Amino acid sequence: MTDQTALTNFNSGLCEFLNVSPTPFHAVSAMAEHLVQHGFIQLHEVDSWGELSIGRYFVTRNDSSIIAFNLPASELAETGFHMMGAHTDSPCLKVKPQPEKTNNSLWQLGVEVYGGALLNPWFDRDLSMAGRVSYLDSNKKIKHTLIDFNKAVASIPSLAIHLDRDANKNRTVNPQQHLPPIVMQVTDEEQVDFRRLLLDHVIKQQPKLDIDKVLDYEISLYDTQKAAVIGLNDDFISSARLDNLLSCYIGLQALTNSDDLTQAGLLVCSDHEEVGSVSSSGASGSFLESVLLRLCPDIEQQHRMLQRSMMISADNAHAIHPNYSDKHDAEHGPKLNHGPVIKTNANQRYATNSETSAYFRHLCERHDVSVQDFVVRTDMGCGSTIGPITSSQLGIKTLDIGVPTYAMHSIRELAGSKDAYMLNQVITQFFKNS
Repeated sequence: MTDQTALTNFNSGLCEFLNVSPTPFHAVSAMAEHLVQHGFIQLHEVDSWGELSIGRYFVTRNDSSIIAFNLPASELAETGFHMMGAHTDSPCLKVKPQPEKTNNSLWQLGVEVYGGALLNPWFDRDLSMAGRVSYLDSNKKIKHTLIDFNKAVASIPSLAIHLDRDANKNRTVNPQQHLPPIVMQVTDEEQVDFRRLLLDHVIKQQPKLDIDKVLDYEISLYDTQKAAVIGLNDDFISSARLDNLLSCYIGLQALTNSDDLTQAGLLVCSDHEEVGSVSSSGASGSFLESVLLRLCPDIEQQHRMLQRSMMISADNAHAIHPNYSDKHDAEHGPKLNHGPVIKTNANQRYATNSETSAYFRHLCERHDVSVQDFVVRTDMGCGSTIGPITSSQLGIKTLDIGVPTYAMHSIRELAGSKDAYMLNQVITQFFKNS
C-alpha cells in the first residue's frame, strides 16, 4: 500500500527539480548540489583519482552529464555495479549563433529545433530562456556560467484562424519561417546584439561575477508554466521535460537513499540522447567507460566487474492514449499509475532480454510493485534509448524500462502521480541489491 505522505513528498521534490532544471546544465547543477548535501564527494576528470576509499562520489562532463556512484568495501570484480542510466536532455528550441531578426518593428530570435520535438504545442506559450554562457573575465580567461531569465520573455504566436481556415485540418509548421519567437518591440533602425543582451542579464543576475564579454552560449527556450500535480484526485503530473528528467530524479533519489554501501551502485545521466547520443557527453561517448576504467584499471578485474554488472536504462514509455488506442498493440498498452513498464523490441531497439526482464519482474514482485509491458505495434517503427548503446559498448546485461507517459516530446507531458514513486522504490532496492 502506498505511503501517501511519502508519495506527496516525492512528487513535491520531483516538481521542484523539474522547475529548476530548464536545461541539461541546470539539471546537472541541481543534481550535483543534492549529491553534495548528501555526502557525495565531487571528483574532476582532470585530477588524479588514485585509489578511492569506501564512500560516495560523483563527476560531471561538459556540465551536462553526470555520474554518481557508491564504492563498497568489497572488490568491484566480485560485486560488479548495479547501474541505472537516464538522459538529461529534452527536445526544445535552441537559439542560433547569429539569431538577431527584426521584422515589422519586432525583434525575434532565430532558433533551431533540437531533437524530435512536437512543434505545434510551442505556439502561444509564455517562453523564457536559459542555458550556459561562455565569457571572458577581466584577466582575459575563458570561463562559463549558467543563466536563466526566470520569467516569460518570448512568445511564438499562432496565425489567426481567419487567415488559415484549414488550420484545424492540416496545419504544418515550417521551422525556419514559423518558429522564430517574438522577444520585444524595436524601431526599424534599432540594432540589438544578443550577446550584449546576455551580458547585461548576467551582470544583473550575478553582480559579483567578473565578466567582461560574452563569447558564446548554448541557450534554449522553455515553457515558464511550472510542474504540477493535477486531476480531480491528483492522479497526474503535468510538466515539461518529464522525458527524461523524471528518470534522472528517480535515480538520484534511489542512489542517495541506498546508503548501506554493500553493493556498488552507479547512476549515469547523459546528455544528447534526443539527437543520437553521439558526443563526448552522450551515451555513445567515453564518459561511462572512462569512469569504470579508472575505478577498476586492471583489465582482467575490469572484465570480471562488467560481467557481474547490470544496467537499468530508464526512459519514459508510451502509455495507451484513450483517444488514440489504435496506435498501440492491444496486449501491450501500459496504463498510468499501474507501475513501471518493461520495454521490449525484437530488433534490439531496446536492450531488454529474458534474463534482465525476469530479474526486474522478480524484483518488483518482491517489493509489491506492479509491472507492465510495452511492445510497439508490429506495423510501426520503434524508438530507442541509451540501453542498446551501453549494452553493446560495454557488454553489460541491460534492461530497458520506463514510467508510462502521454504527449512525449511535447512542450508539456503527462505522467501518473504514482508511477515515478513506485519505480523509485524498485530502483532503491536494486541499488541495495535486496
